[in-house]
Amino acid sequence: MPHILLEHITKRFDKFIAVDDLNLEIQDRGFITLLGPSGCGKTTTLRMIAGLETPTEGRITIDGAVVFDAEKGINLPPVKRDIGFLFQNYALWPHMTVYQNIAFGLENLKWSKADIRTRVDELLALLKIEPFEKRYPSELSGGQQQRVAIARTLAPSPKVLFMDEPLSNLDAKLRQEMRTELKRLHSDTNSTFVYVTHDQLEAMTLSTQVCLMSNGLLQQYAPPLTVYNQPANQFVAEFVGNPTMNFVPADITEESGQRVTLQFLGRTAVFRSREALAPHGNRAIVGLRPEFLPIRENGKLSGIAYSTLPSGMETTVKVMVQDSMMTSVVFGSVDYAVDQTIQLDVIGENIILFDAESKNSIGIGSLEL
Repeated sequence: MPHILLEHITKRFDKFIAVDDLNLEIQDRGFITLLGPSGCGKTTTLRMIAGLETPTEGRITIDGAVVFDAEKGINLPPVKRDIGFLFQNYALWPHMTVYQNIAFGLENLKWSKADIRTRVDELLALLKIEPFEKRYPSELSGGQQQRVAIARTLAPSPKVLFMDEPLSNLDAKLRQEMRTELKRLHSDTNSTFVYVTHDQLEAMTLSTQVCLMSNGLLQQYAPPLTVYNQPANQFVAEFVGNPTMNFVPADITEESGQRVTLQFLGRTAVFRSREALAPHGNRAIVGLRPEFLPIRENGKLSGIAYSTLPSGMETTVKVMVQDSMMTSVVFGSVDYAVDQTIQLDVIGENIILFDAESKNSIGIGSLEL
């Protein structure tokens, strides 16, 4: 299985920098998600690794072989990079049956008919689409078409499978089912998957590593739960998690080692970091996930209910505390009247302290009121 290395990759379109000095290492058999808002550079990065886009600067290595080097003038075409690419619109041939679509690439590679039959049968079984072998794409549902597109991409056994938002055309229920299938497929094939999405839920549930980008710059590259629990900066913290993290301004009034005294929501609070604090100024932002703000009768923070959003398994409650709108998540279905007084507590060991100027994380720990 291949190891992919991107070194100082930059892509410019005239004066616009789509990707800026990106360094990235993709391990063998990983499921790597390129995540970020529209225009952040994630699809451009994917296309540069695949050979569909030419970087302006840098070097790309796949499985020990240099496939692109701006200084040496090396730029291997996609066909010589041994990769498979699954597009957003599936790109199935409408006049070919499912079998013919899957076999098409193998026929171009001059495989024998017997070998093609064997390989297509393997993929039909793997993707659970044997009953549709003789159907045409127009006779398939969106999820079935997507399985055919995956089977066709996997047919030549590529070293790496690239996927550019392959679930975006599916409805919510089918997307959930296909996430399960993709994760199982990654395990069954032992392949390296590189996946582009703007959906942070997909990134969290599918990935072994998340590469979060913004404006062409890498913000954080880490396992999903690390990105969630230990965000590198405020952008990462806000982008990952639903409902999003609460951000509350605070002033640092005293500091002693890993202990910081804050003026927070009109009262004095003590933040204890698990490790040494990073450099920072006197103004900070406290980052609190909604699950760290339980509603309790004797909670130390008092607020006014703004809205209650029950969804069955859990309820999202918006509470105005001082001049800050806070979000709390409660397990189960509850309801609060508008303007009802609500008491909140602050719990947890993964509360983040950000520097107000740089927006970088300066410490992770607990907050005492």
